[in-house]
This record gives sequence, C-alpha cells and structure tokens, in this order.
Amino acid sequence: MAGSSNDCSPDTGPAIWLCHQMDAPDIAHPLWLTEYEHKTASKFSGPREREYLSSRWLIRQAIGKSALVAPKLCRPVAGRPNASLEPEGWRLSLSHSHGLSACATRASSPIGLDLEPCQRHAQWQKVVKRWFSPVEQEWLFEEGDSSTFLKVWTLKEAWLKATGRGIAGNLQTLEIRKGFEIYGDQPEQDWQAACGYLEGYLVTVVYRGVRPVWPEITLLEPPPQGFTLVDAEPIESVWEPLLQRTIRPKNP
Repeated sequence: MAGSSNDCSPDTGPAIWLCHQMDAPDIAHPLWLTEYEHKTASKFSGPREREYLSSRWLIRQAIGKSALVAPKLCRPVAGRPNASLEPEGWRLSLSHSHGLSACATRASSPIGLDLEPCQRHAQWQKVVKRWFSPVEQEWLFEEGDSSTFLKVWTLKEAWLKATGRGIAGNLQTLEIRKGFEIYGDQPEQDWQAACGYLEGYLVTVVYRGVRPVWPEITLLEPPPQGFTLVDAEPIESVWEPLLQRTIRPKNP
C-alpha cells in the first residue's frame, strides 16, 4: 500500500517529520541554540556537527507544526530531547541515520522512533544470537532474511526510546514472535507500533494510543544556509506502510 506522506490527518495518531541534512564545509552555530545545545554542538565537527544542528532545527520544526506555532517559539528540554519545553505538552523522539534526520511528536503521550537505511546487514545473525530471545532466534534464523531482522531491530529500538530506557540489558523487554506478534514488559494494553518505508529508509514508531493508526509522515525541505528558523515547506514524497501492531503485555 503506497500513498502520499501527507495523506493522514494530523490528529489521528503520532506525527513524524523528516529532513535531509545540509551539506556545508563550515557552519556558524545559529543564535537560536540554547546554551546546552551550543555547548554540545561545540564538541562536534564535520558531518557529526551538521547532523546535530540539523536535528535541532528539525525538532523546532516538528514542535511548531504539531502545536501550530512558529518554529522560533519552540525548544526542547535540555539533555535528551524527549519533550518540548516551549510550548509544553509534546513528547518527542529523535533519530538520524546516513544524512536523514527524523523527529516524532505525540501530545502528552510516550513515543519512540527509529530510523534505519534499508540495506543488507551482513552480521545480523551475530546480533540476534547475542541479544535476542530464544523464541526470536528460532524464527529469525528460520527465515534467514536481513530485512526481517531490521524490522525487529527498529521495533526494539523504538520501544526502548518510548519507555525511556537504553539498549544495555533491555533488548529482550520487547519480544517479537513469528508473524510479528509483539509482547512488551509494560502493563498497559494501549501500546502500538507501526513501520513503513520512505526514501530508502525503514521508519518505525512506538506510541500509546487506544487503537493502531498509521502515523502522519512528512518530509520537509532541508535546513537553509545558516539554519534559519523559517517555517519549512513539505516536500512531496511517497511512503509505504508496512507493519501495524498492538503490543500486548507479557504474561507475568
């Protein structure tokens, strides 16, 4: 099923905003960075610096478009950008990979996002054997498909972000069984997951909602020179919805 990335209504579920990173040799840090962001950006150089600045620009675009305010009036909390500070009331999740940045938004509700390029992963079996559950190992090795592994991996990454945990020791808190039946270690029964293809990437989001819905996915024009906080225009793009599931609580 393919469709425009702007086909969904913004109030039916989570929203995901993406942009390609700006390519420039020398970058002056924009004045709108917070003191925390400026100190963090100063630790980087080259592509890593551009990635960081692009993601902070995109965060403000995502908050602004979700809250219907100008991006210059928006900023995230300090540290891990998992919520908006101005305006309040929005939960965020950030991901970036190979020149593409993405930010997911959700009103007052946990959300986690993972973005990965759709390419072959030659060492995926080693990852599965070391970190995944015996149930997951059995069916993933039986299928022998690196693209299936990538779906499972991004679901786990998005789950850990949504539940506020790191990878270490937590990859098995979400178990994906054959046929993509998904079980998590949280007691709530309203956790949802969705993933799809866009621009050669796999985009996966985990969130809380009363029913599974496809996220609104919007590709924005890249940041302008100097990362000016203009209101970015959407770029027409096509994404392919791929997987949509309710995450069931694991049995105690």
